[in-house]
Amino acid sequence: MDVSSRVLSELASREQALDAQIEAARQDAAREIEAAEAEAARILKEAGEQVKTLTAAREQEMAAEGVRVREEAQAQAKEEVLVAHTRSDAKMGQAVETILRAVLP
Repeated sequence: MDVSSRVLSELASREQALDAQIEAARQDAAREIEAAEAEAARILKEAGEQVKTLTAAREQEMAAEGVRVREEAQAQAKEEVLVAHTRSDAKMGQAVETILRAVLP
């Protein structure tokens, strides 16, 4: 019985050692999971900030593009009005000249 007691004692000791190793492994895994979750949260936060930054930059680009297009359209419209006025003035001058020729010999 002495041998069987030693064997049982040895088995119990090994079981306790294995239980301790399993618990240590669980704790290590829990720490790794916690660290991974923290890293994932940090990455998500950074991504969200980048999205906000890129969105703001794109909105500024779009606003600047809108201003540029509006200014180009205004410049083109002013040019077209000037051309129309010039043509109108020329036609008016021709009309006056034609009337004067018809009225004055």
